[in-house]
Amino acid sequence: MFDILFVMIFGLSGRVLTKDTDTKGRFNSPVLDVTEKQLIIERNQTLQLNCRGRWELQWVLPSGVPKVYHGTQIEKTVCGKKNNQYCSRLTLSPALAQHTGSYRCRYRQKQHKQASVYVYIRDSQQPFVKMHSEIPDVVYMKEGEPLVFPCRVTNPDAKVLLVKESVSAFNIHRLAPDHRNIIWNSRQGFTIRTPTFFYIGLFSCETVVNGVKYSNKFLTHRPVNEILDVYLNSTGLVHTLQGQMLALNCTVTAAWNTRVSISWTYPQKANGSANIIRRISRSQTNMLFYSLLTIPRLSKADRGLYKCHVTSGPSKRETNTTVIVYDQPFIRLKHRDGPVVQASAGQKSFRLTPKLRAFPAPEVIWLKDGMIAAERCSRYHVDGFSLVIRDVAEEDAGIYTILTGIQQYGLYQNLTLTLVVNVKPQIGEKTVSSQQAGTVQRGSRQALHCTSHGVPPPQIQWLWHPCPPKGLS
Repeated sequence: MFDILFVMIFGLSGRVLTKDTDTKGRFNSPVLDVTEKQLIIERNQTLQLNCRGRWELQWVLPSGVPKVYHGTQIEKTVCGKKNNQYCSRLTLSPALAQHTGSYRCRYRQKQHKQASVYVYIRDSQQPFVKMHSEIPDVVYMKEGEPLVFPCRVTNPDAKVLLVKESVSAFNIHRLAPDHRNIIWNSRQGFTIRTPTFFYIGLFSCETVVNGVKYSNKFLTHRPVNEILDVYLNSTGLVHTLQGQMLALNCTVTAAWNTRVSISWTYPQKANGSANIIRRISRSQTNMLFYSLLTIPRLSKADRGLYKCHVTSGPSKRETNTTVIVYDQPFIRLKHRDGPVVQASAGQKSFRLTPKLRAFPAPEVIWLKDGMIAAERCSRYHVDGFSLVIRDVAEEDAGIYTILTGIQQYGLYQNLTLTLVVNVKPQIGEKTVSSQQAGTVQRGSRQALHCTSHGVPPPQIQWLWHPCPPKGLS
């Protein structure tokens, strides 16, 4: 039984190994005419690569090869015994140091099927693929991700050091690969697996060729995604008139080194009715980002919800306001609880508040008995469009008139209210007066007087209680 199982497994294994070489499975992926994973040629030599496959082919070249380069030639032919295969020949002449990189041949319709080879174009005067520059490239240090200094070289055997530069020559740090945290790869550059704050600053990759030092400079930047606050210049509803201009300013406060993206959603966004201007400034502690949305002439279609969206990496915030667009200015003024209102003497405050809706905001003046209320008494003051009376007294009763007007548009409307101040009844004489105190003669006629005051006038009721018998009290 064991021998039979062994033969069956051996037979299945043989079928799997030969699957890619049979007629049907051949050229599932394109095939290059080179078997090595990398090639090394000298500068100004000619690079020639041949690719064969079952379907139409295309080449993907390193970023250093311009899309329009006079030295690039691609020849496409039909090949194979039955002319059922596609062949493509890439010729690059002259090959330059900046052309170093991965050359890929893939199917045009099945781009995941490809063959590749990495080509080093060695140049003793340009050891780095990127030309030397005094202006450093920016590399980003992201939390939880490795940091890469992309100083690729044109010679796989080049000896390269990573150097942290400093203002002082005594503080320069030269870092060699340690195969643990600092990894060197001639095709990628230096990779720092677990970067710390030490790796924030100016760095360079350095190598020496024939006694000459060459370098690539990099400035590390640690992006911050801390949005502190987002607010609009209008916190409540925005009321405006048709034909007027709308201006909404979205202000974002963020931590230093934070970069944000600000976008808007609004009713007429599909028509592009708004103009958006962006600006950045700095304070001593924060970054300030501004996005100003303006619509030169509003229409009724522009009314609705306006949202400011802010993103910074994974951080997201938003704020919004609602815009109300009126056809024309107006004043609507009427009584809230009828033309007569009542208060009580002794109240700490009483507010006269009619129902008023108007746009734009009208000018408001209150009159009492035909005179400006605030000038008649220091206890009167206007709050918004209400008149507030402090420490209500009986003399506050009277006729009050509110005058409203929007002079710009010639709109005016008035409303009159009557204030009644209720006063608790008070008895002016605590005891009933008589001509003589004490006893009076039986059968005589006496007059008793009671004086009282109140609003409304009080009702007086007399009550008689017989005197208690002698000796009782």
